Amino acid sequence: MEILLEGVGYSYAEDTPFEKRALTDVDLHIPSGSYTAIIGHTGSGKSTILQHLNALLKPTEGVVTIGDRKIEAGVKAKDLRKIRRQVGIVFQFPEQQLFDETVLKDIMFGPLNFGVPAEEAERRARELVVQLGLPEDVLEKSPFDLSGGQMRRVAIAGVLAMEPEVLVLDEPTAGLDPRGRQEIMDLFHELHLTKKLTTILVTHSMEDAARYADRVAIMHKGRCVVTGEPAAIFSNEEQLGDYSLQPPRSVQFQRDFEKRTGLLLDSVSLTEEALAKNIAAALSKGSDDR
Repeated sequence: MEILLEGVGYSYAEDTPFEKRALTDVDLHIPSGSYTAIIGHTGSGKSTILQHLNALLKPTEGVVTIGDRKIEAGVKAKDLRKIRRQVGIVFQFPEQQLFDETVLKDIMFGPLNFGVPAEEAERRARELVVQLGLPEDVLEKSPFDLSGGQMRRVAIAGVLAMEPEVLVLDEPTAGLDPRGRQEIMDLFHELHLTKKLTTILVTHSMEDAARYADRVAIMHKGRCVVTGEPAAIFSNEEQLGDYSLQPPRSVQFQRDFEKRTGLLLDSVSLTEEALAKNIAAALSKGSDDR
């Protein structure tokens, strides 16, 4: 599902003494089936953009097009339930949204609320716990008796049970250890590929944006200032510096290696694996030249 923001502006508490401008003239195209990372510092407008992607917020200027639906400033939007089923959001610390007495009931809640028959909702729940690496007997347990990592997976299952066409991830690995972060991010990437989702990652992590996304958008002071492919975005250190951002650690290490050795790598290294491969190739080539 394609999402398009055209000239979008948003102000909190508009027309009050507490009005705060959050977005200004944002243009952003998220192609269907893409994996887009939205990066930027705190206060850049990332979280406000996120809430426009399934009409939790409606623009005060401009138009947000979600699939075949247009959400226009000043025009009352009707029947937003379909959009909120099609666009699933995994917020930071999603386990804090768990509430039901068993894992099964918690995962089934969303589909049942949108009219999915109980038998189908239960089928989805049982498939998802296995897909997310949880034992099937967890379904009869209270979600509050699980470990933190298990609770997060249950909360994610509740979003996926809606079978969204778009998956929006708001810092989904916050609070997890490095191993847990990679497991969750790898899981989302696998779901993106196998279910052909449009995936949008809102993150402070340049490493996650570089590793998983095929498109990157930079937010700065409420504006979308740059969009492009990760290799182009993260190889332009001067431009990143203009927005107080740094490239991923692998790119920083690559630049340091090139300065110290005088060997230029053939391509920008967006991951540690790519960095190791590029360095090995450069050292091999340097040896052959001698």
